[in-house]
Amino acid sequence: MRKLIWLVALVLGASWAGATEVYDIDPVHSTIGFKVKHMGISTVPGKFAKFKGVVTLDKHEPTAARVEAAIETASIDTGMEARDKHLKGSDFFDVDKYPEIRFVSTKVSRMKDDKFVMEGALTMHGVTKPVTLDAVFGGEAKDPWGGMRAACSAIGTIDRKDFGLTWNKVLETGGLLVGEKVQIAIEVEGVLRVEKPKEPVKAQKS
Repeated sequence: MRKLIWLVALVLGASWAGATEVYDIDPVHSTIGFKVKHMGISTVPGKFAKFKGVVTLDKHEPTAARVEAAIETASIDTGMEARDKHLKGSDFFDVDKYPEIRFVSTKVSRMKDDKFVMEGALTMHGVTKPVTLDAVFGGEAKDPWGGMRAACSAIGTIDRKDFGLTWNKVLETGGLLVGEKVQIAIEVEGVLRVEKPKEPVKAQKS
């Protein structure tokens, strides 16, 4: 049950007036990656370098948790400058017009052991669509500085055409230059946010 609480804390979320804990996604120890077929014969990996997210967890109601994450589209990195420039342009992400990709979780279902199915709404290129990811809880630990951390991984597949990313070229063989299915691979580590105690109000001297 403890593992279920931590996983839901990372992949879902909601705000309540009850006992809540807030986790910040640590971008240094997290990865938002993807893979796309090239000419139907090879797979090109990529990632987004800049992103942020906040998770709110009610310890007494883990399935009601909520996560919101935002990714900077201009931070896309496939390891090739010319290709990244093309991806940032109007043929693909059009980063000047659509600077962010956003994800908001909606539901989590436990499948077996530490494996779960996570549902949410993904907004990309001005289009919002439901997505489903297979998630696995990674564990929890206290870091050397006394902070509490927890982690999970998630994978899934989306069709980029559903989000208006339709640019392509047809090869002589009849195949496509760029694959339409995009494999998503996410590794998330969250850090428990600790609020600083408020200083007592000092009485004013008359």
